[in-house]
Parts: sequence; structure tokens; C-alpha cells
Amino acid sequence: MLSKILKNHSIIIGSIILITILLIAIFAPYLTPYKYDVIDLTAKKLPPSLKHLMGTDEFGRDVWTRVVYGSRISLTISLGAVVIAVLIGCTLGLLAGYFKGPFDFILGRLMDIMMSFPAILLSLLIGVALGTSIINMCITIGIPWIPTFYRITRSAALNVGERYFVLAAKSMGSSDFRIISKHIFPNTLSQIFVLISFSMGGSITAEAALGYLGLGIPAPTPSWGVVISEGKRFIFDAPWIAGFSGGMIALTILAFNLLGDGLRDILDPKLAS
Repeated sequence: MLSKILKNHSIIIGSIILITILLIAIFAPYLTPYKYDVIDLTAKKLPPSLKHLMGTDEFGRDVWTRVVYGSRISLTISLGAVVIAVLIGCTLGLLAGYFKGPFDFILGRLMDIMMSFPAILLSLLIGVALGTSIINMCITIGIPWIPTFYRITRSAALNVGERYFVLAAKSMGSSDFRIISKHIFPNTLSQIFVLISFSMGGSITAEAALGYLGLGIPAPTPSWGVVISEGKRFIFDAPWIAGFSGGMIALTILAFNLLGDGLRDILDPKLAS
């Protein structure tokens, strides 16, 4: 497995980009001498220079500082959203795929209703109802991803549940919990891992969209979406305000997509050859 990973260019490139962005987020206080919320009206909308690597915004705040600190918020919210979607979606999918019957039917119709809403619209509705905070943002972005994880896990559970080793475990009197946790769940991990990598990129996009629409983290705390929202008014006379933040979003999504493509190539037996 390790040799396959090291030979996969998508995983290597995606991992390098992602690790670099994570290091920037972790060591943000050591990468800039400025504070993300300090206003300097004498340095408004300065272009990129050695003093301000990404220029300054309309309040004289250093854009590089706001981007590196914003990476912490954006990545935290995206990770929290995916964790919520995985825990709820995968658990319900495993139970529905194993027990079937009315439980599966009711959950299936509930997921159909959720998927009938565009993801961004559902996030907007939940965001308006819950308000803006990091935890609420995680819930807002995570809930629309639940049906996707549910369907993938349920499909895998239905497939694995009909195999001989599961039937043998049932005939030997193994409990439902043991069969699900020891036999079915491990055989669904390959699809889940691939979906996690893609959903992280989608969650970052959703966080940026909500921040752009004014439903992100309240000012002055920065996130990539908030920085873009602040810079949209100056896109022609100071494009660096929104441009660099947008570039970080694009680079991060590219990293997760490359990682997901590589994992799919390795874990999908149909593509193994």
C-alpha cells in the first residue's frame, strides 16, 4: 500500500500542498509581524510589497496576515462540518443498509427531501436559523453533506451485508453490533475516505460562499470567505484583497481533489489495474 501511495503523483502533490497550508495555519502567529484586526488608516489599499506581501485592505490591515489567520478558521469549520457529516451520515447509512425494512425506507425518504434542496440553499436556511459562530457554521455546512455520506455508506453496507463472511457471522450467533463494527464498517472505509477528501474541498467552498454572502464568522475575525467579501467592492482598484484569498481557496480545493483522485485510484479495485 505504501509503495502505491509513493508512486501516485496525485497523492504526493496534493499532500505537499495540503501540508504546506496546514503548516501556514498552525504557525500563523510566527509568519507575520502584524495583527489581523489592527487598523492603520495611513496604509489603506497598498499594493503587495516587501513590507506587505499581499498588500493591505481598505482599513490598512495586512492581507497576508488576514489570509494566514483566516486559514485557521476556514480549515477548522470545514473539518468540523465533515466530522458531523461522517458521524451522522455513516452511522445512519450503516444501520439502514444492515437492518433494511421500514427504518431504511423512512431514512431514505428523509434523505431524499434533504437532497431536493440545493446544498447552498439548505446551508443558507440553517445558517439564518442558527446564527454565526464556529460551531453553528460547522453544523450549517455539515448537514447538507449528511445525505451524501448516508447514500455511499448504505450502498456499501447493502453490498457487504450479502457476502458469505457476513452470513457466516450471523449463523454463528454474532450480535448485530459486532457484525456491523467488525465486518461491514471496515469494508466501507475505502469509499468513505475518498468521499471525505472531496467533501473537505466542498466544505471550504461552502464556507467561502457563506462568508461572501455575509453569513460567515463575524468581523473582525477573518476567514477566506470573509476576506473575499470585504474585497469584492475593490476588485478593480485593489484586486489583491480578494485575489489572494481566492487563490488560497482554489489551491486548497485542488489539494483535496488531487488527494481524493489518488485515493480512489488506489482503493477502488476496479481501477487497481
